[in-house]
Amino acid sequence: MNNQSSQKKSSDVWAGAWVPSLYLGEALPFSAVMLISVIMFKEFGLTDGQITFYTGWLGLPWVIKPIWSPIIDNLKTKRWWIVSMQFLMGVALALVAFTLPTEFWLKGTLAIFMVVAFSSATHDISADGFYIIALPDKKQELYVGVRNTFYRIGMVIGQGGLVLLAGFLQEISHTSSTQSRCSFLLPHFEWMVVFVILGVLMLLLALYHAFILPKVETVVHDRFDFMEQMREFGRTLKVFVTKPHLISALCFILLFRLPEGLLTKIVPLFLTRSAAEGGLAMSDVDFGLIYGTLGVIGLLLGGIVGGWAVSKWGLKKCLWPLVLCITLPDIVYVYLSYFPTTDLWLAGVCVCVEQIGYGLGFAAYTLFLVTFSRGERSTAVFSICTAGQYLGGVMIPGMVSGLISENIGYQNFFWLVMAFCLVTFTVTAFVKIKEN
Repeated sequence: MNNQSSQKKSSDVWAGAWVPSLYLGEALPFSAVMLISVIMFKEFGLTDGQITFYTGWLGLPWVIKPIWSPIIDNLKTKRWWIVSMQFLMGVALALVAFTLPTEFWLKGTLAIFMVVAFSSATHDISADGFYIIALPDKKQELYVGVRNTFYRIGMVIGQGGLVLLAGFLQEISHTSSTQSRCSFLLPHFEWMVVFVILGVLMLLLALYHAFILPKVETVVHDRFDFMEQMREFGRTLKVFVTKPHLISALCFILLFRLPEGLLTKIVPLFLTRSAAEGGLAMSDVDFGLIYGTLGVIGLLLGGIVGGWAVSKWGLKKCLWPLVLCITLPDIVYVYLSYFPTTDLWLAGVCVCVEQIGYGLGFAAYTLFLVTFSRGERSTAVFSICTAGQYLGGVMIPGMVSGLISENIGYQNFFWLVMAFCLVTFTVTAFVKIKEN
């Protein structure tokens, strides 16, 4: 016991050395699979329907990860899983680069992305569990802002900086090919560079964490009792289904993010599609700056302000104002679809306003999941809640969004998103939240 206590104290001292990099490692593969792939597939000539369907399926591991989370808890250590998954993701992301020039690039990249997605979901379970066992409660509260900030920094690096880099390399490639009859660059060279960089970054993180992560787990599990874990999952499920006001809570969990779930995949495509296709014709450089950087900063700012508001006035009082924040700003895309602009400042303000609103509303939503999960088996119940919110608020709406936008156009699609805000209002009206 004393040995474990001293190890935890040591990890507390060095937390500033590993917490930021750990959550940077969470964000990079997620941004690669869920957003960078969207822009890349668009430039490879896929339709909106194909892109959203394929990349929507890649979100499956984050939905079903509660099923195999007991394996991470009962086999090896969380430190071992973190380093192993980062190494695997590094190799896999680099492998994407060498798959792109081949004839089977689509099937190959989708297969590799699915490996990365499962590895990333496994890494998320391990990292969050390691954070809990390596730090005392007070330090967990202290570093929660650090972990969230560096997660967003990772998103900025991925969907901002690396997409911007791809845009610069694309311009260089285009210039070199027009100035000479043959270009020395391979087709889609820019995306090969992006994924090599991502792979190298993940491999460096794996190497760094192999040395810097404290060894706080004294027991290394080498055996896994499948039947016992199934019984444990059954007990957790029983706790979940016997929660008070389950139906209204379940509707809230599944449907609250429906409008944002429809927008998530389509907005990047709308911003980068040509004017003839109804988009704003942003270059990858402009997109990386506007959506990948300013948008993520707006999302982070909204989350911080939303969390502060709820901590000051309580979730019940803040719920409806924050619901309006996450829904009404979606109107900016209706405006941009009717009045397309080449003014990056105007487009940037619209995107930033919508993302700030998303951050504000998502803060309230996350805190509802936390309060609903409190009590017996709170961690396991919370994982079921997060899986539900991802299924109903990201994966399913994202998969069908491209097919809808192809058939009715961007203008009608954004009006449809505004109509679905009524679903968010309805589930909010029926959800039960205690005064405290």
